[in-house]
Amino acid sequence: MDLQRRYNVTALTEFILLGLTERWELQPVLFAIFLLAYVATVGGNLGILAAILVEPKLHTPMYFFLGNLSMLDIGCVSVTVPPMLVRLLSQEQAVPFAACLSQLFFFHLFAGVDCFLLTAMAYDRFLAICHPLTYTTRMGPRVQAVLVGASWACSLGNALTHTVALSTLDFCGPNVVNHFYCDLPPLFHLACSSTRLNELLLFALGVIMAGAPMILIVTSYLQVAAAVLQIRSAEGQRKAFSTCSSHLAIVGIFYGAGIFSYMRLGSIEASDQSKGVGILNTVLSPMLNPLIYSLRNPDVQGALRRVFTGQRVSV
Repeated sequence: MDLQRRYNVTALTEFILLGLTERWELQPVLFAIFLLAYVATVGGNLGILAAILVEPKLHTPMYFFLGNLSMLDIGCVSVTVPPMLVRLLSQEQAVPFAACLSQLFFFHLFAGVDCFLLTAMAYDRFLAICHPLTYTTRMGPRVQAVLVGASWACSLGNALTHTVALSTLDFCGPNVVNHFYCDLPPLFHLACSSTRLNELLLFALGVIMAGAPMILIVTSYLQVAAAVLQIRSAEGQRKAFSTCSSHLAIVGIFYGAGIFSYMRLGSIEASDQSKGVGILNTVLSPMLNPLIYSLRNPDVQGALRRVFTGQRVSV
């Protein structure tokens, strides 16, 4: 009897993703909107990467991290949006259990690296503004490689932990996920077995993956603000703050969406709201990053013009 019960509990092989809406007449409109958003996101981030490669002025630690961030944005949006577009086109909402776990793993992998890269960028600004004389030695190529490598290693451990922990849960039905991609909070609601350990893991690792980086970012920028306020020239202050404002805007969007998504596990009613936050986190944020970083940066704008017009860099 126990074996039969166990077999019945683990017989679930797929989930049904409801997507953004159940109104079929809106599906073509959503397909067109998100296809354009995906193309704009990938194109914008590839443009940033190309600009960094062709412009010698951008061969600095800050733009090295920004280039990595652009690649992560492409990866993050590619994990969530193309599968959603396929489902909108085919009207097939079923997702195999293994595919759902794979999507969850790669989403948390890319998002986790994002957390640490944003912290590395804040540390870079702290060194550049507060310790300009030792900046080049303290943020050399080896340090940059270590920061990026450590970001990937920590995020890999986080993504593997959540994926393995979720795979041990029993799902016996229903299998309808009120979301447009597979993520932890909506899947927790469908588990037949206790999710207490998974929620504790999500909270504990969330403190490590998001809480600690956020503290480091805030600490770095408090010291940056104190140093900038000591600059007597108003033009100098404006220049220093402008180099940090873009990064702070991305940090605010990224962490605000993440906190809203993962700190409301007990609210089933928040599912529809979490779809909007999910769009912000997985689509709008990666799409806005190139715009925000290039909007007030003449070096990036000049490099992008050369990329699109085919001009060579003058030596």
